[in-house]
Amino acid sequence: MRTKFVVLFSLLVVGGMILAACTPAAEQAVVTVIVGGEVQVVTATPGAEPAGPKIVTLGFGAPGDMSTADPNLATDTSSVTIVNATTIGLSYLDESTTILYPGMASSWDISEDSLTYTFHLIEGIPWVRWNGEEVVQVMDCQETPAVRTVTAHDFEYSIKRALAPETASDYAYVLSFAIAGGSEYNSGEGTADDVAVHAVDDATLEVTFLSDAAYNANIIGLWTAHAVPQWIIEGDDCTDARGDRWSEPGFHQSYGPFALKEWIHDSSVTIIRNPFWPGTEAIPVPKLDEVVHVLTLEASGELAEYEAGNLDVSSVPLGDIERVKSDPVLSQEFRIAPVLCTYFYGFNTQAEHTDDVRVRRALSMALDRQSLVDNVTRGGQEPAQWFARPGLTAAPTMATHPDLGIQTDPEAAVAELQGYLDEKGLTADQLDITLMFNTSAGHQAIAEAIQQMWATTLGINVQLTNQEFAVFLDTILDPVATPQVYRLGWCQDYPDANNFTREVFAAGGSQNPNSPGPGGIGWFNQEFEDLVLQAAAERDPAARVELYAQAEEILVDTDAAIIPIYWYTSVGLTKPYITRTYTVTGHNEFTRWDTSK
Repeated sequence: MRTKFVVLFSLLVVGGMILAACTPAAEQAVVTVIVGGEVQVVTATPGAEPAGPKIVTLGFGAPGDMSTADPNLATDTSSVTIVNATTIGLSYLDESTTILYPGMASSWDISEDSLTYTFHLIEGIPWVRWNGEEVVQVMDCQETPAVRTVTAHDFEYSIKRALAPETASDYAYVLSFAIAGGSEYNSGEGTADDVAVHAVDDATLEVTFLSDAAYNANIIGLWTAHAVPQWIIEGDDCTDARGDRWSEPGFHQSYGPFALKEWIHDSSVTIIRNPFWPGTEAIPVPKLDEVVHVLTLEASGELAEYEAGNLDVSSVPLGDIERVKSDPVLSQEFRIAPVLCTYFYGFNTQAEHTDDVRVRRALSMALDRQSLVDNVTRGGQEPAQWFARPGLTAAPTMATHPDLGIQTDPEAAVAELQGYLDEKGLTADQLDITLMFNTSAGHQAIAEAIQQMWATTLGINVQLTNQEFAVFLDTILDPVATPQVYRLGWCQDYPDANNFTREVFAAGGSQNPNSPGPGGIGWFNQEFEDLVLQAAAERDPAARVELYAQAEEILVDTDAAIIPIYWYTSVGLTKPYITRTYTVTGHNEFTRWDTSK
């Protein structure tokens, strides 16, 4: 018996899709729609002309250039936000509700053993690009050129490109953990042919997973597996090969609800509504014409520009939260809400001093998390005792596991550190420890508060240093350059504890890439590995929670490989003329945004 997941898209006739914008109201215009998962062209009578372009301007929350618009290479929030706006995966996770919908696949079949998924793609979705004046469809190399449309072959190429060792994709590990043959190819021990992803024809993609996991359909929809254009990456008869530069301005091609209009490095990124995106039940045609992201603003600068009327959305710096809350106007535009993210400090477990679990545990227990969120962050954050944020599928909660993980305990922290100092013949002031964070006034304020806690409780004078975000990301993955302690945050890619506990810290995970197994240069614990693998395959919900709870205990207390600090909230301002959705990931999704300005 075969199971089947099928959702038929509703008929969407959208006035914004009219190709002849100046057609008189009495005339009919061509409109592209999706009916039952297939693109069709119909005619419709256009309504009134729009008053003008709808443009929203906001920042990315911290200064610094976006690292890439390439789905296979994106890893940071800024890049993923743009990738998700310009391309769509086989499945689609609504990040405001965490509900999974069909994406570029209108339906999929699941084999009897629950390992092989057959995805049926929507046909006729065109590749597009910004030509300097407008969004146009990409043409192929035939004697009579035809529009290039998104096919199963584009997805097969992209997934295998992401897994290719030479691509050096930071997110390849997610696909390696899930897809049969992926790990072998990514490690250089196999070939692309070993990867169990196969385009049966233009509209059908077959993927075989390693285990019967409930989150397989989530993983295959992640941005890392979105289709990319092979012809411009590798070149063909009418297109020059651009390699990794294909996602740069002037070369970028996409197919999602928005297209990349402009990317002025270190200044701004602008996406524009794609007039050829037909809309689906889950991913409608955008109401906005453009979204402008300013890349130069720190949080304080964002707020100043917001108050001056130059930004429509802004984050709120730690030092301004109380002022905003008490302001009669700003308080009405202010919002705090839970986000499925965790703020934490990582350890270089091979570096001097932090190679000893007693030092790591002491640093973690000396941290007063409640005081930090009450007096420094002040955004309604929750002190974190473990890593996987409650609210994720299979994650423990404070209600069910109040004593799990690690808590503030100054006396125990002092005892742990003293045992280490006595053994080494050292005093606390002789410990040379550095904490690194990416450049941000907020991260600095948190680091300075924690630095003082460590000095007061443990007598350790920890040195602080910071780097621009793109450089910082490279540094903390370099086993030689990584300092003893570094700051990071993690937000869900899909709403399951597997995406946190396993995919971040298991051997080869996002923040443990240098630990391939026993003897590796990163952190490794075989019991932890066994627990997260067992949890990934476990079908009983209660049993999964307990397995992740045991793994978390090892991660944050037994081995103290990280310091969980707090579970995020989103803290920001939005102008009253903006209609928007809020996501639980930090990746803004603009398809349902609107403005009356």
